[in-house]
Amino acid sequence: MAEMEAAQLKEEGNRHFQLQDYKAATKSYSQALKLTKDKALLATLYRNRAACGLKTENYVQAASDASRAIDINSSDIKALYRRCQALEHLGKLDQAFKDVQRCATLEPRNQNFQETLRRLNTSIQEKLRVQFSTDSRVQKMFEILLDGNSEADKLEKAANNLIVLGREEAGAERIFQNNGVALLLQLVDTKKPELVLAAVRTLSGMCSGHRARATAILHAVRIDRICSLMAVENQEMSLAVCNLLQAIIDALSGEDKQEHRRKEEALVLDTKKDLKQITNHLLDMLVSKKVSGQGRDQALNLLNKNVPRKDLAIQDNSRTIYVVDNGEEMGGPGLTPAFSVGNQRTRHLAESGRGLRKILKVVGQVPDLPGKFDPQDMDKNVIAIQTVSGILQGPFDLGNQLLGLKGVMEMMVALCGSERETDQLVAVEALIHASTKLSRATFIITNGVSLLKEIYKTTKNEKIKIRTLVCLPSPRWLCNASIDTRTRRWAVEGLAYLTLDADVKDDFVQDIPALQAMFELAKASSGRMNKRDKSQERKLLGSSGLFSGSFCACPLFSPTSCLQTPDKTILYSVATTLVNCTNSYDVKEVIPELVQLAKFSKQHVPEEHPKDKKDFVDKRVKRLLKAGVISALACMVKADNAILTDQTKELLARVFLALCDNPKDRGTIVAQGGGKALIPLALEGTDVGKVKAAHALAKIAAVSNPDIAFPGERVYEVVRPLVSLLDTERDGLQNYEALLGLTNLSERSDKLRQKIFKEKALPDIENYMFENHDQLRQAATECMCNMVVNKEVQERFLADGNDRLKLVVLLCGEDDDKVQNAAAGALAMLTAAHKKLCLKMTQVTTQWLEILQRLCLHDRLSVQHRGLVIAYNLLAADAELAKKLVESELLEILTVVGKQEPDEKRAAVVQTARECLIKCMEYGFIKPVS
Repeated sequence: MAEMEAAQLKEEGNRHFQLQDYKAATKSYSQALKLTKDKALLATLYRNRAACGLKTENYVQAASDASRAIDINSSDIKALYRRCQALEHLGKLDQAFKDVQRCATLEPRNQNFQETLRRLNTSIQEKLRVQFSTDSRVQKMFEILLDGNSEADKLEKAANNLIVLGREEAGAERIFQNNGVALLLQLVDTKKPELVLAAVRTLSGMCSGHRARATAILHAVRIDRICSLMAVENQEMSLAVCNLLQAIIDALSGEDKQEHRRKEEALVLDTKKDLKQITNHLLDMLVSKKVSGQGRDQALNLLNKNVPRKDLAIQDNSRTIYVVDNGEEMGGPGLTPAFSVGNQRTRHLAESGRGLRKILKVVGQVPDLPGKFDPQDMDKNVIAIQTVSGILQGPFDLGNQLLGLKGVMEMMVALCGSERETDQLVAVEALIHASTKLSRATFIITNGVSLLKEIYKTTKNEKIKIRTLVCLPSPRWLCNASIDTRTRRWAVEGLAYLTLDADVKDDFVQDIPALQAMFELAKASSGRMNKRDKSQERKLLGSSGLFSGSFCACPLFSPTSCLQTPDKTILYSVATTLVNCTNSYDVKEVIPELVQLAKFSKQHVPEEHPKDKKDFVDKRVKRLLKAGVISALACMVKADNAILTDQTKELLARVFLALCDNPKDRGTIVAQGGGKALIPLALEGTDVGKVKAAHALAKIAAVSNPDIAFPGERVYEVVRPLVSLLDTERDGLQNYEALLGLTNLSERSDKLRQKIFKEKALPDIENYMFENHDQLRQAATECMCNMVVNKEVQERFLADGNDRLKLVVLLCGEDDDKVQNAAAGALAMLTAAHKKLCLKMTQVTTQWLEILQRLCLHDRLSVQHRGLVIAYNLLAADAELAKKLVESELLEILTVVGKQEPDEKRAAVVQTARECLIKCMEYGFIKPVS
């Protein structure tokens, strides 16, 4: 009975395979394998399941199944060839070559085997050539870099080539195998910044996605040495080392999410000890006086990103507990991080312990506070307020509880009146964070505004002045190039608050120099500024009267001292400012009935500010585009993930969507690189951000030439975001514009149509063809009209047991001209491609002949022409079918149309009708009249 059931399951799997339902086929074969012991049947089942693995691109499983079939029958030529195909996709060309060589020996006349043999031989030779050339290139690059007499341009070129090589798997392996780590350490020993940077970035590339190599590099370089490099004041160096450590942590913890296919990658290594050692050194960096501010920030970033559990359902929280306690294993599964600390720097930490105390020690923004706790002076109060300020940035519930304690708010206001600048700085910063709560803001307005104004007027400290402005809205300050990066960051962050006011954002957007100054600052902060951009920033920030340092002329900083300073806070603040200016934030829907009810009950009803209405928003968008916002956004998108957070990506996606709203502006956006910049935003980030970016892509794809908007291979990356919008959870506009974008893309090439098909968009497109909404149904039908050119789509129409063809035929009978036109186009191409579909068309609905006649008599020439093409395809497909058509009223229609004078507009219609009549004469159904 078991053998019979196994045979039945095999047949069932074969049927699923023929229907291209490879998952169901795999399931049937797998069930059959559990029931049979017959070797012949086992070999067949493994061989068939290997075929499913090839179709679903699960090449590891395909190779494994084919090997099992070969173990049973070493001459199984199908299994050998399938394993060859799987191994080729896995990059194991030498093994694939051996398999196809055996196939060619068994069937020497098989042209497919001979062609594969030649192709693999060529690929192997090329791989060997590249490998040997890579070895010599690596050696030459190190010779140039370690030669003290090398020219500067050669050094720079060799360093850049080495970095690129380290990011490629083959190149990284060759560097590693040729004593490259020791040579890279020699570059570090030179202490020349450009060489050290090149070495660090190369090591970072070598560690990515390779656990064994990352472990070896960590032990060779040593964690204390890596941390000492990250501790330097040079921000570019600190960020590069941070990326190296992140690559090592990802590789050790398995967060790289790469499938380990090579033996050296599949080794089971115990990485817990190394991860704890890294964590200890990062915690020590937080409180070390030898570590720069840049180094401390990067250490906090790494702890923030790598310590917490991403999901509370994950039972293992040992890394969080280890950090909190700094060295002692505590607790077990089920403990949760109780609160987070620090704005964008310190989060997800729990309980209390030595590790947490280190983090709380640096949680504030104000350096060099007095270390003594003397009840007789204000130092203790200052430290307490600074800690509250830090907690207010993360665990809001805890922060609000602390603010509710008696005397805390009073203490903040009292510190504003202190004569010491440190006290004022701490107090104003704490008031900023406290003012996010309405009740606290009311307290500040009542008790602290006069003090804040007095501080602003009297202080000479730019940091205090800008922080005060965040509490006291004033649109006149953006940034000052003569002050340090941290202070400029506060200035832009203040602008993000200020532009919540409609008057402020409208005035700000009218100031083009101010806008451009902010854009240049964003480019510098993203680390993507070229020489032209740097020159432009010097010009904007150094010569503009508005930003020439009227508040401060600090001799310690030059106008260019803050260029190229990657900072995620600046990027986030600039993005927030742009969201405010474009009104691209979420707005709650106003229900008119509730508004009337509120007015009737004499409740206050907030009204929309006149400058937040659509015409004002449209004008602001125009000014932003004119000021070069797309260039700034494109630079921000290219920033490293360490500074471009998912939240910032979401904000940028919102801005792009607002900028793309007017079709007339989309050409400008494409010309400035907006189309390319949107692709990464649609693929990475928050769910909301990806949807917004995908919608913006759809708007561009719907009206732009894809070859210009998304040049090269980028156009294929656009398909997946657009397909993601074909979801019932998305709104109708997103569905509609995604369909328009896919229609435009599918018109370009069969390769794009194949990509759309592989992304499984076909069922969604078909669903929208059933929609009651006219525009959605029209867009879906037009998209399908382009898609039916693809052979795999045609096969879906040919398959039995579906109503795809029936739907297209019925849509040809719709009253909507555009739907009719698209459906008739699809039907014309399908019936031209396959005679079987001509016969099938007459079986799917009894209305087919009436619909065809309506098409051939249509007032719109394009619809009529497509109807006549369908008629010709049916006549040419089968004599019996042709006879049936001639016996109907269709012959009269063809005769009337064929007798018309073929003017310029009607030439194609008349010619097609005459071709139909000629085909009828060939069958002998009608005779020519003299």
